[in-house]
Amino acid sequence: MKLAKQIAALGLVLLLFAAFHLAMYLLLTRRLVSNFGSTAQAQMVDVGRYLPHEEGSDLPHLAASVRLSGDLPVLDGAAALVPVYAAVIENLYPAGCVRYEGGRFSDDNYYGENFAADSAMQYNNTVRGYQAIVDGSTDLFFCAAPSREQQAYAEEQGTELVFVPIGLEAFVFFVNEHNPVQGLTTDQLRGIYAGEYTNWAEVGGPDRVINPVTRMEGSGSQTVFETFMDGTPIGKKSLFAILGGSVGFSFRFYVEGMTGEQGIRLLALDGAYPSAENIQSRSYPLVVPFYAVYRADNDNPNLPLLIDWLLSEEGQEMITQTGYLPLG
Repeated sequence: MKLAKQIAALGLVLLLFAAFHLAMYLLLTRRLVSNFGSTAQAQMVDVGRYLPHEEGSDLPHLAASVRLSGDLPVLDGAAALVPVYAAVIENLYPAGCVRYEGGRFSDDNYYGENFAADSAMQYNNTVRGYQAIVDGSTDLFFCAAPSREQQAYAEEQGTELVFVPIGLEAFVFFVNEHNPVQGLTTDQLRGIYAGEYTNWAEVGGPDRVINPVTRMEGSGSQTVFETFMDGTPIGKKSLFAILGGSVGFSFRFYVEGMTGEQGIRLLALDGAYPSAENIQSRSYPLVVPFYAVYRADNDNPNLPLLIDWLLSEEGQEMITQTGYLPLG
């Protein structure tokens, strides 16, 4: 009898344990797996795919009419534009100009940790990269528009920066592929991030909380997003937002071509999908230029040659082949 009671008690404990985990799965795990919740996770760029003068890289190769020598400008850029400035080195720079601490590229080099100090290619990403161009350790920086803080830093240092538009990209919003919402208006998106809309049912979707995801302060995408909000304050998230369906933002090619983000859908805005045709025609409403930036007092003789080439037919073709769009 005593043994039977012990077995029954153990069975009850196991049943309660199983019931608890089933409840957690139904209330949390299943919702987070299927509720579009992982839509905007930060993704790392595989810099190893874009190493100049390396066999098997994803960089385009052109028969460029310009080859640089002598004082080679040091190039750096935002994560989304690694393919562009790496392709410049691939096509205009001599082999051997990209060097690594320890003699080889590290698989852990997600933030440019082992590019040697004398390498023509660096990778500081946006936040550190703006500081590098202002401080003079980089000659040419490839990026989106700077944040107010980055502009202020240049002014504080007494540095004048020259911004040359060299290509076009789309700033995109995206959701999980299981979210039935295909598109939104720009006003609806501002309303979502302002906290005016907190449930997808309010904008034509399912009855589920909206989880609006933002990026790191000072990053290129966050800066463009703040410009998009046009002074509209960002609202506080619901405490239950983590259980809802996410909406995130980034740049089109960064999402589709570089990070290999799976299971998402780019949203049409104001009725226009961010296709290459709609970006080039500007029917998609959030088309943004990207820039080659240099200090006005930089007297490297190769800089004007490089800028002129980027704006030439050859340079614009290179930008097209990297997956972005030319100025048109």
